[in-house]
This record gives sequence, C-alpha cells and structure tokens, in this order.
Amino acid sequence: MPTPLNQSLADSALLTKSLPLGLLRAFVQTDAADDGLTPQLLAELKLLARTPGLLVACNYGGTLCAAEGISTETLPLGSAAIALRALAALPNTHAAVISGRSLRDLAAVSRLPAEVHLVGSHGAEFDMGFAHGLSLATESVLQQASQALAETVGAYRGITIERKPVAVSVHTRPAAPDVVELATRQAEDIARAHGLNFIIDGSVLDLSVVDPSKGAALEHLRSMLGASAALYAGDASSDEAAMATLRGPDLGLRVGPGPTVAPHRLRDPESFARVLAVLFELRRAWLFGEDAVGLERHSLIGNGSSTALITPDARICWMSHPLPDSGSLFAHLLGGDAAGHFSVEPAKASQVLGQRYVDSTMIVETRWADVTVTDYLEPAPEGITSLVRVLSGTGTARIVFAPRPDYANAPFSMEVRGGELHVVGTADPIILLAPGVGFTITSDGRHATATADVELRHGPVVFNLRCGDTEPQRSDPPEENSRRAAVAHHSRRWVQALQLPSVKPSLVRRSALVLRALVHEPTGAVLAAPTTSLPEGIGGTRNWDYRYCWLRDASMTVNALVDLGSTAEAEGFLAWLGRILAHAPGPEWLHPLYSVTGAPLSTEAIIESLPGYAGSRPVRIGNAADHQVQLDVFGPVAELIDALSARQGALADEHWELMVQMASAVLARWHEADHGIWEARRAPRHHVYTRVMCWVALDRALRTAARHGREPRPEWAPTAAAIREEVLREGWDESSQSYTVAYDSPDLDAAVLHIGLSGLLDVADQRFLDTVTAVERELRVGPTVFRYRYDDGLPGLEGGFHICTTWLIEAYVAVGRIEEAWDLFDQLVNLFGPTGLLPEEYDPGTETHLGNHPQAYSHLGFIRCARLLDALPKN
Repeated sequence: MPTPLNQSLADSALLTKSLPLGLLRAFVQTDAADDGLTPQLLAELKLLARTPGLLVACNYGGTLCAAEGISTETLPLGSAAIALRALAALPNTHAAVISGRSLRDLAAVSRLPAEVHLVGSHGAEFDMGFAHGLSLATESVLQQASQALAETVGAYRGITIERKPVAVSVHTRPAAPDVVELATRQAEDIARAHGLNFIIDGSVLDLSVVDPSKGAALEHLRSMLGASAALYAGDASSDEAAMATLRGPDLGLRVGPGPTVAPHRLRDPESFARVLAVLFELRRAWLFGEDAVGLERHSLIGNGSSTALITPDARICWMSHPLPDSGSLFAHLLGGDAAGHFSVEPAKASQVLGQRYVDSTMIVETRWADVTVTDYLEPAPEGITSLVRVLSGTGTARIVFAPRPDYANAPFSMEVRGGELHVVGTADPIILLAPGVGFTITSDGRHATATADVELRHGPVVFNLRCGDTEPQRSDPPEENSRRAAVAHHSRRWVQALQLPSVKPSLVRRSALVLRALVHEPTGAVLAAPTTSLPEGIGGTRNWDYRYCWLRDASMTVNALVDLGSTAEAEGFLAWLGRILAHAPGPEWLHPLYSVTGAPLSTEAIIESLPGYAGSRPVRIGNAADHQVQLDVFGPVAELIDALSARQGALADEHWELMVQMASAVLARWHEADHGIWEARRAPRHHVYTRVMCWVALDRALRTAARHGREPRPEWAPTAAAIREEVLREGWDESSQSYTVAYDSPDLDAAVLHIGLSGLLDVADQRFLDTVTAVERELRVGPTVFRYRYDDGLPGLEGGFHICTTWLIEAYVAVGRIEEAWDLFDQLVNLFGPTGLLPEEYDPGTETHLGNHPQAYSHLGFIRCARLLDALPKN
C-alpha cells in the first residue's frame, strides 16, 4: 500500500505548487545590487528560514503596496501577495499584516487570503467586533475631532479625511509639502485638544482613541502562533515599536527612508517582495528537503571505526567524527548544502557514467567522461578519521569542501597553511591535505566553504581529510597508491576466507562487507546502521537514530558472518558484551542497546536546525528505546554463542559464562511484559516473539552444554518447557487462526514466524502452516512484508521491512513452498541499489526505499536466505 505524506506537508505542497512560483523565482534571480539585498541580509535570511516556527509580519501601505490611500488603487504588489501567501501555506510558517487601516478596510483593500493574519488600527484591532465596544463618549470625541479636522484642514488641496472605527485619518499623499506640513501641525493640535493619540503612519495622520500597539500585536501573534522567530518589515514610524521587540534570530527590515532601529534597509516595496520570494524559496527548500537522492543509491565506505555515505555523483553527504554517534561533519543527507558536504564534479558539466565498488573492497569509484573520483576511509588510530579522495582523469575537477561540524550548529573559520586547509575553531583538529591545490575561501559569518578547480591532465590529485590528528601525514600520489593497495589487500584477504553460497555470491559478498563495516573494531560493538533519522515514511515522524549497538541486531549480524566462516567479529562482540556485563547489576538488567563505547545512551533529542531527508522531520539523536524493557535480547545472544561454538568446535569458558548469564536473565524475567522487538512506544505487553526468544535462550544453552560437555542448570529444561507450553497456548488466536503479536491480541506480526523458524513449534504443525498463510495474506505486499498493521501509538505509516521479507522466505522454505521462496527472493534481489546496498524498508506503493541505510538487518537476512536457498535449486 502507498505511504502517504504527512497531511499538513502534502496540503502545503499542493497549495504552493498551485501558485505561480516562476514569478517568485524570477524575483529571486533579478539583479538586486542596489535595492538592499546585501550578502549579509541573504545570510541572515538563510538562518531565519531554518527556524522551527516562523512568523513573517509587515505593515501594509508603503511596505506591501507602493503607497497609502483610501481606495483599491492600493492593492498589494502582485509578487508580494503571492510570496506572502506562499509563505503562509508552508508548514510551521505564519504571515501577518499589521496596519494602521481599520480591519474591515484592510481586508477589503488587500484581498489577502484567510491564511494571512490581518490586524488593523495600528495593532489594536484583531477582529471586526472590536469597534463595537467603544463607548458613546468615545464616539462623541471622534465625531468632534472629525468635525474639527473638516473645518481646518479639510479644504486643503490634496487632503482627504477618513473616519475609522477607532480613529479619524488625514490622508496627505497628493498634497504639496507645505500643505502637508501645515495639516500635520494643525491635526496634531486637534488630537491634543481632544485627548487623542497622534500617529504619523507614512502619508497618513491618525487621530486615534487607542495607543499605537504594533509591538504588542507582534508579540501577541508570536505567542498565539508559537513562533520561534519573526521577520518584521515596515516603512513608518509606528512600525518602530514592532522593530523594538525583535530579538535573537528575529530580523527587522525598514522599507524606504526614515530613522530606524532595523539592521537592514530596503529601497521600496518591490525590494521587499523580492525578500519575501527569497525567504520562501529558502524555507521551502529547508522544510521539504532539497531534491533527495534515493536512499538505495548511496554507497557506504568504512574502515572498521568510521563510515561515510557517498551520493551517486561523488558527494560525501554523511560522516560523523570521532564516534559513529558523534556530531556530523557532513550532513547533506539530512539538510542539503547548508548541512555540510564534500563535493567533486567536472568543471565542464557532464553526466555521471557510473559508480562502483572496487572488487571485494569498500573503495568506491565514481566516473565521468574525463574525471574519476576514488574514495575510501583508510585505517587510522582510534579517535582519528582519515578520508582519502583521489581525483584522476584528463579534465578539470571542481571541489567544494563545506564541512559543517556538529549538525551544522558549530561556527568555524578556515585558513590555508601551505598545502593544508585548516578548519579553525573546532574541538578536534580538522585538516584537509591538498598539496598544490589553490583554494578560495568564503564565509557566511558562521561557516566557511573552500572551493577550487584542479587540472588532472598532469596526474592524480590526492585529498586527505584527517580529523582528530595533530600530526597529519603528507599525501602524494606514490604514497597514496601503496596505502590504497594495502587497504584493498586487507579487504580481499578477508573476503577470500569467506564460504560464499553459489546463490548471488556477489551480493552476498557485498552484504558481508557492509556488515563488517558496521563492526566498530576498537570496541567490538556493531551498529544497526551508520545513519540517523532516515524516514520510515517520507514526510513522517518515524525517524530514528540507529548509530548504536542493539544486543539483538548485533548478535544476528555477527552470527551471519559466522555462517560465512568469519568468527573474529563474533568474538569481538561477545568480548564487548562481557565488559558491559562486568559492570551491570545483573544480566537481566541489560539495556536493549548501548553506544559503541558500552555507555548508556544520552536523552533522545531533536536537531531543530536540520530539515531531514526529503523534508522528513524531526531529525533525532539518541534513542529512547534505551529505556525500554526488551526481554527477547537474550535469545539472539545465546544463538550466537551456540553457532560460534559449533563453528569452532570448542566453547571458550568466557562464552559459556555469557551463556549462563543469558539463561539466568531469562529465568529471572521471562514471565514479564515488555516492549518487544519493534520497540512500540506504548504500554508493555506479553509479546509472543519475546517469549519465543526466551525459550531459544534456554534451548540453545541446553544444546551447547550437551555438545561441549558443560553442566546445565537444573532449572533450564523445565523452565524452557513451561515457556513453550505457555506460548503455544496463549499465543494462538482463534479469530485470526494464527499466532499473533501478543497474548489476548488478534493482531498479526511478522516476527511470530519465529515460533516455527526457531524450532519451538514443528514447522509441519498446522498452526504454523496457518500462521505462515496469515502473515502472507495480511502483511505481504508484492516484494515486501510489513511488520504489522496495528496501531503502535505513533503517527504516520511505514514501508515493508526487508528483514520481515527474509523471514517469510525462510518460512516458505521451512514449509516446503520452495518455488514461492525463490520468487520472493528474486523480488528482493531486484530491490538492491546499484552498488549492492539495502536500506531498512521499501514502500511498494510509491516504490520508495525507506529507513536508515545501509541496514544490518536487511543484509544479514539476505545472507541467511541465500545460504538457505543454496541447497534448494530452482524448480
């Protein structure tokens, strides 16, 4: 089924698409050298556009239209009205006009739509009924003032008098300067004589019963709408009260001449219309995301401690330092150019011819007709990230180096020092070694960007970005060649030792390399994915940080590598887990996930400054699942120890101790409710998958003990039997004719397939056959399988999970439906990206890849299926 956009985003997108945006873009591109659109103003607009809640407010006459008047000759400039309406249509963006006109007149003359808030009478009149509350005495004063004005200034040439609900106005625009001066003096005297406020608002003189309150009106709108920042533009002295309330990220604009506290002055209303158009374009790009590259088309590079993602056109779009869950250095993936990138492209524009991995390595090549870029992360001491980019070919390459540390929140500058480009002002040293390259550095006041054009016909040019290294090495082509060869040799030697199936061996090889890249070698921890907040639904809020080590995911990941013959990763992970247990109050109190250092996670937080992939927010760091109860995690750890000891033909004492601890944890807590494998943010339940995994932990402990002559605890076997009996009884739902997500629930869950896949229930049992059929019927859509369909307490929808697809393939094989297993497997193969990577999910309705990328679950599930089908030829 298709995954819909978040409704507010969709509605706004449709509305903005219905506007003549070509006109707005034409305004953006107009020569603005002398109309006030300075580089400093543009930089401040860029920052303003990225605030979570934005209010754009302005005066009317002299700001939105050319001049004040009392007729429809003062319609707003068409471009300004379009831009203001377009801004108001964006999510979390509000527009308002605060005018000296009466609210009724303002609404009639401006013809602005309902989404633009209108405030009349210098900020006093928020609704049409305001004037009805005036007393008869006040009405009498206004009538007397009106009569006095008619008798004094009313006969002057070019002067007109207008009665408003709370004021009498004198319009002076057509009058001669000497007449204006005389009328102003006399009108002020009349206001004083009648106890009225005298307000000069451009060419309009207001004698009002209320104080001018544009500042108070702006504050009221800000509070009412929940705006975190405001832009205010005005042309009159009465607007200065609103300007005076601006602070922090707010921005004030004076339109035309006159004294002002605003930091920027625009020439005329047309210039302000252009500012609105620029602001709309900047904010739209931030809210909806710049043109997003399909997740599956990104390639991963890694060296065992650091990772980075590369777009198909050789842009480094995601990299963090020094740890996987540290702040990003490049986050283009989540925020476009403003979030940081390191780009290379031909100076003469041409199409990318292709991108590929160098065989059996994590080295990526991107090729144009006359430029080739070779990227890799080389091994480096702990705490150092070393990215190498080699440019070769016959053409000229253009480089843009735009780091943005700490999710683009940390200001910095750059300096060229010999053949090195230094990022100045960061906690860790960041140096780009680029001998012989002449950089041009620009800055927007907070962040610097370096650009250069490099001729390649004289030989390769090497860029080496080193983070955290106080003594960077020299980088030149001969040295780089040997370093790259060593990286490739190390990777190929590991791959050659793998026992690959004959089914899709190249994709299995690539999947194995991806899983190995997710292993943090300094600690032994394993990442679920190298990214954060890639959405489970475009425009939705299901965006999570996966840069941590889940005990479940990590056990399954290294177990897949054990199946292929590589055991070092499993041994490293179990050693990491042993260190955590050494400091835990007991194995039953293990968290479901940890940072790679073994520390508990910090509080889940939101990075407000990043718009998210394709405008999908929020961007989260940290993961609140750390505080959940997930009692299934003991089963995958026990399965790993069982598989590793079987592969090695021996059981290390420390691994047996871990097995005993997993079994003890199950004995202590198996009967409790938990949040389950899918980490539902709702009350704990008695999940069937959790109970199955508790049984698995005890069953594998008993099996391992028997294989290696260890003494099992006497409670293990009877407890395993009790768990099994309870699951088979309580987990079945008659109305669904299937095992379901939890006791007393009719809802299906793909994870319950493990009731048969684990061995708890004979796969020939009719109840398992019916469960497979129910999952297929309710959760499979084309090439993918959804986790579940029930309400999990979170807004929005998601795609099908590749790991669930692989479970159904395994279930097909288990029940003898071999042809269907092959068919679904082939459909899964077709979903791999061009360089052999898979994210977490796939939406079959929109044919969109979703979720963090690349995902360990997806690749380990694929490896399991390829090995399983290797013994089952097609047909």
